[in-house]
Amino acid sequence: MKQVRKMDALSTIRRKFGNYPGFEEGVDQARTDLVIGQLIYDARMEAGLSQAELAKRVGTTQSVISRLEEADYEGHSLSMLQRVAAALNKRVRIEFEPAEPSSGG
Repeated sequence: MKQVRKMDALSTIRRKFGNYPGFEEGVDQARTDLVIGQLIYDARMEAGLSQAELAKRVGTTQSVISRLEEADYEGHSLSMLQRVAAALNKRVRIEFEPAEPSSGG
């Protein structure tokens, strides 16, 4: 019976696409963008608002809210996040966490 090796997602991607400088940083940024978009979407849904309704409260357009919720959007600004949070009766909290050690050496 062949033994199956478990690999984490980063190892699989690195094996498939190679290990280039900035790989981990790029993955971390993509993860952050995904999380922020999901947080905005979840908070909007919890409030029972459409993108257009949230946009009106924020003072922007529906297309801006749509972009903010996209997993690959890279333009999140603290001021916009604060405006969205205020429109949803929430606040933005920022934390510093220890960085994971780089396996790239």
